Amino acid sequence: MKALIVALIISTSFTYAFAQQAKLETVVKKETKSEQEIIQLSKDKWDWMSSKDAEKLDKLFDEKSVFVHMGGSWGKKQELDVIKSGGIWYKKADIHETSVNIIENTAIILTKMDLVAVVGGNEVTNPFIVTEVFVKKSGTWKLGSLSFTKTMTPEKK
Repeated sequence: MKALIVALIISTSFTYAFAQQAKLETVVKKETKSEQEIIQLSKDKWDWMSSKDAEKLDKLFDEKSVFVHMGGSWGKKQELDVIKSGGIWYKKADIHETSVNIIENTAIILTKMDLVAVVGGNEVTNPFIVTEVFVKKSGTWKLGSLSFTKTMTPEKK
């Protein structure tokens, strides 16, 4: 009987230890290679938008992509035209937090940021949560949607 009780205590201890380790791994989750790849692609996109690199953005944006801004929504051609013309200059994306969820061939990125932009010749800074949806097509990630949601207070580190 004593051996059974000792075995039960040891078994319970191991189960608890493994549960605590699993909990710790959940809290300290590292991004997978695919998640790292898509986060880097998102960061590159902000750099390309800042430098008005319409050629790289044209390759990244899917033909059916949509863009939702504070002042309206439109498709790929209009977004590229706005960037080329300087109608909106995404001057600097001050990124504070990024998370990504990959569901099969779709990646959803949420980014908390303060965006410095020049709109109609006026420099403005707005706190946003930006939602990006990427779809993997023929082994390549394409941006399908980019939406800005203005938050009430600036995102600070």
